[in-house]
Formats: sequence, structure tokens, C-alpha cells
Amino acid sequence: MNKDLTTGAPGKVLWMFCLPMFGSIVFQQIYNIADSFVAGKFIGEQALAAVGSSYPVTLVFIAFAFGCNIGCSVVVSRFFGEKNYAAMKSAVYTALLSGGILCITLMIAGLLSCRSLLVLMNTHTGILHDSAVYLKIYIWGLPFLFFYNIATGIFSALGDSRTPFLFLACSSAANIAVDILFVRQYSMGVSGVAWATFVCQGISCVCSVLLVLNRLSGIKTNGAASVFSWNILKQITAIAVPSILQQSFISVGNILIQGLVNGCGVSVAAGYSAAVKLNNLVITSFTTIGNGMSNYTAQNLGAGSHSRIKEGFRAGLKLVWLLCVPFCILYIGFGGRLLQFFLDEASADALAAGQQFLSVLSPFYVIISAKLIADGILRGKEAMAPFMAATFTDLILRVLFAFLLSGTFHSPAGIWCAWPVGWTVSAVLSVWFYRRTEPADNAKKGLHLRQDRTFLS
Repeated sequence: MNKDLTTGAPGKVLWMFCLPMFGSIVFQQIYNIADSFVAGKFIGEQALAAVGSSYPVTLVFIAFAFGCNIGCSVVVSRFFGEKNYAAMKSAVYTALLSGGILCITLMIAGLLSCRSLLVLMNTHTGILHDSAVYLKIYIWGLPFLFFYNIATGIFSALGDSRTPFLFLACSSAANIAVDILFVRQYSMGVSGVAWATFVCQGISCVCSVLLVLNRLSGIKTNGAASVFSWNILKQITAIAVPSILQQSFISVGNILIQGLVNGCGVSVAAGYSAAVKLNNLVITSFTTIGNGMSNYTAQNLGAGSHSRIKEGFRAGLKLVWLLCVPFCILYIGFGGRLLQFFLDEASADALAAGQQFLSVLSPFYVIISAKLIADGILRGKEAMAPFMAATFTDLILRVLFAFLLSGTFHSPAGIWCAWPVGWTVSAVLSVWFYRRTEPADNAKKGLHLRQDRTFLS
């Protein structure tokens, strides 16, 4: 069901829109966590480390898929808010075609370089083969990842956050079942974990794309929508490329940090692999709600409803801060038990490293969540320059301090402390940049949206 986000009480509208998105990302993370769970429980600690070592590389591909998602979603949201349905359909078709070309390019590059990347990350020789097998199968499934992300971006742009939630709920449950079937019943090892993701993600992708096309066929337009538009591609690219760069550079930073962690031994790498999955469950949840803020902002800007955005920012903060408290308590108080969920026979070093990681990071969730809500509004306003500035500050500081503090403390604790430093500084920047955009909105001076990009110059 399509939903107009430009009417109704902003707080209620945003909550009703974002809550299913939060549910979706929980299932998305369960989808991702299933691989680590099955590898650690039914194969062993080395298998978990192998899947975890390939994870930073998969995040690079996810970054490109996410960029396609948010670029398409913001542009389609704006056209939907303007009631320009012909341009909206053209934006969808353009995103699907250009996303497919990008996906093929990444597949070729990934298949040629995946083993080299694993070696670059200092992956232990004992798990290198399994890591490469998992990663290659993952790369063959990239078309499913890309088109599924574009489809969910379109659903969100139309104000429908319920449909992606239902798709992910079903596919996540199926992924766990198929994971266990391939690993335990057919003894496929790490490759079975990868093939299970391939199959389940493929089914979800095909179903979601078909439903998007069916949904679009029911929207009437004045005249036929063009199948491809260079002008619309430029608009999508202007949002997608900074988002891709953001996620890609963060992923590159994660690869560098993974190299530091791998140097601490297989047990620490296994503990980190489990803990980072739990951390990413929280961060991705905040990011997804931030994406909802982008859709909300773009629709309201398209409709000329500038005053609703400030109210939406406050509502978004309340939503993410309500999530911060239980996650912080859960990870500090019960992190060890959660880590054992991934490890059948966990070593003391693995559990200690994972628990320490969660205890250091979780108190700072309230800070990073505020940044991600502000980032969502900046993307919705197409203010990509300040968005990138804050994000790159986070990345640079996180990597820099990871290397500095790891040498200072001579333990993984120094690496973990780098996250709060980057989060805090970048959060201050993001919220400040958002505040800088408020006066023009409130005064309703009629400035073009893209002028937001220039205030850093």
C-alpha cells in the first residue's frame, strides 16, 4: 500500500513508517547473522573466522547496492511527493537498468580480486581457502543483492515499509533453515552457508521486483514514461555516488581494521566476527531509520512542506533513542551469552574479545544514532557535501585511532576504542550541518534544494 508522508501528524506518520523498516532490518541482520551462527555452531570456530574475514569485503558490495537503493529512493520519493508519476516511473526504470550494469562490473572485479583482498587483510592461512570459497559464491549472487535493494528502495519511496518487512521476515526464516539443511544434512561446510544465502536472496529478489513492476502498472500517468532518462540518472547518481563512497570508504576502513584484528590471532578474530555482527544489527537499524528520514524529507520537500521536517527530526531522535537503551543494557549485561550463540565451543579469548568490543561501543549508541538521523535528512535534502564530510571524518578518525591505540595498549582494547572517537566527532558535525539547513527551510525562501550542497564552500 502506497503511503503519502506529507499529510498527518509528522511524529505519528514517521513512527508508523519507520517501525516496519526497523523490523525489516532486524530480519536483514538475522539473515546475515544466520551465516555466522551456522558456521560457528555446526562447523567450528575456524569456519566462523573464515566467514567473518570475508565480511568486510561483502560490505563493499553492500555499499554499492545501498547507494543504488538510497539514490533511487530519494528521487522517486521527490517525484511521488510532487505527484509527477511519469517521471517517477522513469526513475524506477532508469535505476534498474543502471544498477544492472554496475552490478555486472562489480562481479567481474570481485571474482578477479577476491583472494588478493583476503590476503591483503592478513587473513590466516588456515582459513584463507574457506574465506575465498564463501566470498566467490557471494559475488555470484550480487544481482539478487542489487535488484532487491533497488526494489525495497522503491517501496520505501512510495511510503510502503510493510512489504519489505514481510519479504525479509519470510526469507530470513528460510535462510536459517536452508543454512542448517546444507551444512548438517548435506555436509557442504562453508560453501553450504554461502549457497543458502544465494538461494534465499534470489527468491526474495525475483518476488520483490515483480511486485514493484505490478505496483507501478496500477499508477496512472499522463503519457508514457520513458524507459531511460539521462537527466534522471544524473539526479540518482548525485545522491547514490556520495552514499556509495560513504559506505565503501567505511568498508575499506573495516578491511584495514580487520587486518589489525586478524593479527591478534584466530580466537580474537572469531570473537570480533561475532561481536561485530551484533553491533551491525544496531547500527544498521539506526541507518535504516535514517533512510526512512530521507524518504520522509524528500516527499515533504517535493510537496513544499518544509516545516514538517524539523518535527520529523525530533520524532526520529525519540525513536532511535528508545532503541539505544535496551541494546546497551543487553550487550553490556548479556553480551557473553549472545556471543555463545555463534560459537559452539567458544575459547576464553574469543568471548573476552567480543564482550570487550560490545562493552566499549554500546554506551555510544545514543551518539551515533543522532548522527544517522541527521544524515538521513541531509540526504533527503540532497545536501551530499556536508553528509560526506561528516562521514569521512568518522572513517578517518576510526582507522587512525585504531592503529594508534592498538600499538599503545598492545591489545584489541585499543582497536575497539577507535569507534567512539570517530562516532562522537562526526555526530557533532552531522547535527551541526543539519541545523545549518534549518533557517532556509523555516524562512521558506524558495531556495533550490541543491543549494544546500554549496554551504561548505
